[in-house]
Amino acid sequence: MKQLSLDTLRTFVTVVELGGYAKAGDVLGRSQPAISLQLKKLEQQLDKTLFVKVGQRHVLSNDGQWLMGYAKQLLEINDEVFRAVQQDPLKGRLRLGIPSEFASTLLPSIIGEFSKRYPDVSLDVTSSLSQNLLGPQHKDDFDLVLALVDPAVSTDGEILRKDELVWVGDIRQPLKTDPISLVLAPNGCMYRSRVIDRLKQQTNMWKISYTNADLYGLIAAIQQGLGITALARQSVPNSLTVLQHPDLPHLGKINICLFNYDTQHPEVSKTLSEYIRMRLRD
Repeated sequence: MKQLSLDTLRTFVTVVELGGYAKAGDVLGRSQPAISLQLKKLEQQLDKTLFVKVGQRHVLSNDGQWLMGYAKQLLEINDEVFRAVQQDPLKGRLRLGIPSEFASTLLPSIIGEFSKRYPDVSLDVTSSLSQNLLGPQHKDDFDLVLALVDPAVSTDGEILRKDELVWVGDIRQPLKTDPISLVLAPNGCMYRSRVIDRLKQQTNMWKISYTNADLYGLIAAIQQGLGITALARQSVPNSLTVLQHPDLPHLGKINICLFNYDTQHPEVSKTLSEYIRMRLRD
């Protein structure tokens, strides 16, 4: 009787949930070729094609969608066994602050897995601009804060990743560069400041056509053809595409930092911190 590898199934599910081999490799600590080899062996074992290529992206085939349901059930049973034998389950309340774009792309995979494993932990999540999350008046409001910090600024946070700031847009919308139309978060957003600073250093015309603090609002505006924006590469949602064009200046790097403040539940804070590190650390 053939047997499925739970390790391979976890790789499969992670690739699907995170939207790509590279992001899954960061989480699982494997190279892209190793990830690809695992999935190819899984396809051979099942004699099914699990992914099809659409443009530059790999998306689930009908057989892949069928397998996804079973894979998640098997992994949940595996994880439930270990939860049942855990001696000291975590309990308590943890207050997490996180930038809105990471709340939309990173948070679902972290919180979903964390909450299933530690159901007695109550998570209180606030999403806002990094500047607001790190304001001294809010320091007592959070136990953990994930925030963006300019590399030129010293920080007492733990640098989890030095990420690239990239231009993003909708591949279905033509790129308008005369002038460059921008959709941006309000003043105080680090992306907004970096974009404006770099555009002012060149001669191309530009304008801000739409402002919204919520990532979903920016995505909707981009998909309606109102313009383009900038995001940390790690936080680019699957619905948007990284853009490269001679009229778009290089935006440089950004530090993604974790701030761990004093908490009444240090083990909870420590455990969630490790989940976040696994998703983000180079």
